[in-house]
Amino acid sequence: MLLFRAMLRSIEEVKGLQCFTAKCYPDDRGFLLQSYVRSELEMLGIAADFRQAIQSRSKRGVVRGLHFQWDPPQGKLIRCVSGSILDVAVDVRHHSPTLGDHVILEMSERNNTVFWLPPGFAHGFMALENETIVLYECTAEWAPSGEGGIRWDDPDLGIAWPQIPALVSAKDNCNLGFAEWLSDPRSAAFTVTPD
Repeated sequence: MLLFRAMLRSIEEVKGLQCFTAKCYPDDRGFLLQSYVRSELEMLGIAADFRQAIQSRSKRGVVRGLHFQWDPPQGKLIRCVSGSILDVAVDVRHHSPTLGDHVILEMSERNNTVFWLPPGFAHGFMALENETIVLYECTAEWAPSGEGGIRWDDPDLGIAWPQIPALVSAKDNCNLGFAEWLSDPRSAAFTVTPD
């Protein structure tokens, strides 16, 4: 049982998370969109070296997550390329003042929102439309032996998912509860130094 109440936070309240709008240049032919420019990321405090890009396509109601990778630690730059999602980040860093708290963003092909999650955050989303495509730029290559997950519907987290029937993989339905993960010695990979 957790000794605190997990809560929804604004992105400004959770140290490390960043959100920005990708630059879009429309004209009569369509548009050109810059997902990111490295120098502009650095000005935002995101000094990331991306090593892998992953793209998923999901039906309406698909939930992916809550995923993280501790070995090697993996940060993610997330963008919804087509359709829309409710995107969730959960702070899993020991000694963080927002440990267990979460941030929710609605991301779509229409709002061009880009979400940065450094290592130490579990990530997941629910597709709000059919044929939703999400692109992840990752700072480390996928390492199955160093990945983990927390149940998307863990009541300790109190995430308000949309009232859409959820389609969840068997693997994600077997993820640990948040309290179980915190008691696992591997969780110490995500620890912040108190200010």
